[in-house]
Amino acid sequence: MSRWKSASVPAGRFGRSPNALKKTLTSALCLCSALALVPGRASAETMSSALSRAYMGNPDLNQQRASVRATDENLPRALSGFRPTVTATGNAGVQFEETRADVTTSSSSSGSGGGNTVHTHNRALSFPRGVGVSVQENFYNGERTRNSAKQAESQIDAARETMRLTEQNTLQNGATAYMNVLRDTAILNLRKNNITVLEEQLRQTRDRFEVGEVTRTDVAQAQSSLAQARSDFYTAQANLQNSIANYRQIIGVEPRRLEPAQTIERLLPKTLTAAITLGLVEHPGIVAAFHQVDIAALNVKIQEGALLPTLNAVGSVTQNYDVQGTPRTQIFTASGQLQLNVPLYQGGIEYANIRQAKEQLGQARLNADLQRDTVRATIVSTWGLLETARATIYSAQSAVTAAEIALAGTREEARVGQRTTLDVLNAQQVLLNARVSLVSAQRDRVVASYAVYAAIGKLTADNLALDVILYDPTIHFDQVKGKWWGTQTPDWR
Repeated sequence: MSRWKSASVPAGRFGRSPNALKKTLTSALCLCSALALVPGRASAETMSSALSRAYMGNPDLNQQRASVRATDENLPRALSGFRPTVTATGNAGVQFEETRADVTTSSSSSGSGGGNTVHTHNRALSFPRGVGVSVQENFYNGERTRNSAKQAESQIDAARETMRLTEQNTLQNGATAYMNVLRDTAILNLRKNNITVLEEQLRQTRDRFEVGEVTRTDVAQAQSSLAQARSDFYTAQANLQNSIANYRQIIGVEPRRLEPAQTIERLLPKTLTAAITLGLVEHPGIVAAFHQVDIAALNVKIQEGALLPTLNAVGSVTQNYDVQGTPRTQIFTASGQLQLNVPLYQGGIEYANIRQAKEQLGQARLNADLQRDTVRATIVSTWGLLETARATIYSAQSAVTAAEIALAGTREEARVGQRTTLDVLNAQQVLLNARVSLVSAQRDRVVASYAVYAAIGKLTADNLALDVILYDPTIHFDQVKGKWWGTQTPDWR
């Protein structure tokens, strides 16, 4: 059985006549063919498709799913304590016996002294062998088996929450990597266009120098700005390559024609207080921490069970042949008994284990408090980043508009000699910086919206409505929880 939820088809979706269905399929094929002819159409990537790739193929997320499947086996391991243990035994050997004896017999004639001595010599070869089966069933062991089963269930729940946390981190990292590529690509284009503008500025400055309108200082300033622009371009190029590498690591493919992405603020709570309240309940880190508290509490009970009696029922049957070297002899034995073991003192190891388990329980409770504080701080921090990004976008848009007007005015004034070349270069740099700030703020807003959604514990493929088959951990759990034997995994490994 697949470990992925199967996608269901709505009832009545194909409830039309065969001819109508044929026409619909033909139209769809024609549309697909037309779209395939559009240059670069098939290679365009959206945020949703990129995150879907990460959800299905990210190695970190897939290894965490494998970890959950391995943890599922803790339950059948614990339940084995309720089941009997059956052991078969067998033995076979060779036995050789040689007996020598002197036997004295009395004489039959009366009055004669002594008797006759007879020497006997016997040899025997036998093959003693036997088979047996023993069965042992535990009736009571201080509730250790029952508590171990409960602990295994809590371990599975904790592993699933850890997997959900990994899913959140993967999707958040994927969204960040996606926006980083978009941002760095835009910045690289701005830097490239800036070089083109400054090259034209340098050419015009040289022409004006030739006719005596400007000085050599103006030419040097234009050359310096162009050199700095080229240095900034190479830095932007390196940043883009780094973002592409991170994108490839998380998403699994090289970025190709990334479409602009929107924020997911529509999915967020309306207020910070509501976000904190939701996060303290929903965040998988907190839920997993509380499962760890349950695991530690059950471990205390398991260790305390070592001080209680153990009651087992033991039954066995054996069949032996050629017993004690006597050929053609058979002995059949059947036995059954109850065994009660009462621990009195084993050097104090049980008491040390109990004290250690109690300290671990205290540590788990403190860790749960730490997780709550961490999640709360993360929500407040990411919410602040989102609000800052919103405000920065508005400011950056105004700055870009003002810088464009200022640059146009400075260029006109420079043509009539009211401004210097340095003034034009400075205005050009101010506009460039404003555009870069706007691009970064737009990226920050999208990334912050995903960060807030992750901080409250809701950033999942299901909540994002990604076009994927959702992974269902209960499928593997149901396949293995009741297994009594077998070494193959459900996927036949």
